[in-house]
Amino acid sequence: MGALDGRVAIITGAGRGIGREHALLFAEEGAKVVVNDLGGALDGSGDDRTPAERVVDEIKALGGEAVANTDDVADWEGGKRLISSALEAFGDLHVLVNNAGILRDRMIVNMTEEDWDSVIHVHLKGHFVPTRHAATYWRERAKAGEEVRACIVNTSSTSGLFGNPGQTNYGAAKAGIAAFSVIASQELGRYGVRVNAIAPAARTRMTEFTPGLSDIVKRPQDESQFDVWGPANVSPFVAYLATEDCPLTGRVFYVQGGTVRNFQNWTMTDSIDRPTRWTVEELKAEMPKLAHGQAAEALR
Repeated sequence: MGALDGRVAIITGAGRGIGREHALLFAEEGAKVVVNDLGGALDGSGDDRTPAERVVDEIKALGGEAVANTDDVADWEGGKRLISSALEAFGDLHVLVNNAGILRDRMIVNMTEEDWDSVIHVHLKGHFVPTRHAATYWRERAKAGEEVRACIVNTSSTSGLFGNPGQTNYGAAKAGIAAFSVIASQELGRYGVRVNAIAPAARTRMTEFTPGLSDIVKRPQDESQFDVWGPANVSPFVAYLATEDCPLTGRVFYVQGGTVRNFQNWTMTDSIDRPTRWTVEELKAEMPKLAHGQAAEALR
């Protein structure tokens, strides 16, 4: 018995990297998988059916069930077709893993409008569109009186949650995905849908070209050493989130190697307070206390 027996899952961006590892493990754990991948280049240009079909062939060779889908997840009609592909092939949908993305890294002073728009479009809209159509399906089932035990796993990034120079477009999109996940969990829980997000740290086409990471993510020279950057390390946790009985929702997790860490949402800490409006001069005198992380008592 696999942990995902009887579950039908859509995994976007599953033709390569982390998404491919998700698809293979999900199938190994008994899920029926829709392998979605437009097959574009790292910057989002072009398309190629081969990556998605190759992963489907791998799954079938191992005795699993899978179909390929090459729709653009950021396209409204493409997103509809993606959800329909699961229903047509397997008769249901239980899990949506939003993983597709691109990179167009530039410093702000060199970033073009297209660099910004394309990354925001693929990541943010590419998470929203499949979520929207899947949520509609689950809401209709719930309103019909059926029990829904579905889940969505979104893909954020430390570039958005911690920041990384050269990635304002990518980081803004990934920070947005984290917020999107928390709010979506609050909205969809009434329909039996859990929503979480991960910020994975692994070796992929993206991280191999990410500023400051390209030298770090290399495979260890000693093959007996644990490959902490291996993309397959991330997938067991995603599979856990996708299990029918997982209780977690509205959470964001860092996942790398054998480590899973819980992110805490934006939190207010130290403050300066007074019972009336501040003046600029008063703020100038008091703000160094916050700048240095020191709590200050309210001015009297």
